[in-house]
Amino acid sequence: MFETAIAGSLPKPDWLAEPEKLWPRWKSEGESLRKAKADATLLWIKLQEDAGLDIIGDGEQARQHFVHGFVEQVSGIDFENKVTMGIRNNRYDAQVPQVTGAIGLPGRVHAFESRLLRAHTARKIKFTLPGPMTIVDTVADRYYGDRASLAMAFAELLNQEALALREDGVDIIQFDEPAFNVYMRDAADWGVRALERAAQGLTRAASPGVRACKTAVHICYGYGIKANTDWKQTLGQQWRQYEQVFPALAASSIAQVSLECYHSQVPPELMALLEGKEVLVGVIDVASDAIETPEQVAATIEGALRFVPAAKLLACTNCGLAPMGRDTAVHKLRALGLGAALARERFGTA
Repeated sequence: MFETAIAGSLPKPDWLAEPEKLWPRWKSEGESLRKAKADATLLWIKLQEDAGLDIIGDGEQARQHFVHGFVEQVSGIDFENKVTMGIRNNRYDAQVPQVTGAIGLPGRVHAFESRLLRAHTARKIKFTLPGPMTIVDTVADRYYGDRASLAMAFAELLNQEALALREDGVDIIQFDEPAFNVYMRDAADWGVRALERAAQGLTRAASPGVRACKTAVHICYGYGIKANTDWKQTLGQQWRQYEQVFPALAASSIAQVSLECYHSQVPPELMALLEGKEVLVGVIDVASDAIETPEQVAATIEGALRFVPAAKLLACTNCGLAPMGRDTAVHKLRALGLGAALARERFGTA
């Protein structure tokens, strides 16, 4: 009850990449970089286990960015001639690659990370992939001419990799869709359809010895960077973006929904729109260096129990911790583990 997990990313050690940056530069290359990525992943596996987390992730240590870590392996995309483009409805500018032809996936993308993760923890593991709509919002389309068509094309490639991740022994595959909180009408329409295409077949065991895996989607209000915190100040006293997409997700085949809760203006009753789903409630603020207490984490869980059955409630971070200082992130993970344990003691029979 009240299993714990991270949303996805964790800070990269300063010997691996520039610290506290969303798009950090690597500090080595070639085989040295590959070994450094592996070392960083092993470090965060240990730190998550030490914090008492039940579901372990790779912290996206081998990816420079949560979207481009996948997209850079896709054919039909020009990374040599990036362009500046406003993303997330022009919330901020980013240097993005261009889609210049029909996209394809020549081979595996994340086998190195997933197999390393599976080999070094006996706990459940979760692996994150960018969602189709969010990818579309983070590349410059010069070929398809239609966002929905491009999203479905990416969904097919994501599904190809996701099915292989299942074969690697991944227990939960999560698609990250922050764009769902920006383009709500499209999200409820073709965004959820593309998401289901990306997750197609994952809940069925494909071969003897290979278990089915759960599917999840993470929808937040963004990393704790200035562009996002400034945007939040414009959203008013109630953030009701979830209200427009949760009904479509409740009707979908996706098993879990990860959302932002603690220190947000999201009306908690919106969680009731996810009836039947497992809900990963964000109990850790990624936009503040203040360390949550176990009491605060347990209190957030208690509030969510008014709208989510205890058996379907998991505790999570609001978003990824990539731009955060390492020591701060470690303390927050400990608070997550201790707070969930406290909630089990108090509300285990809720």
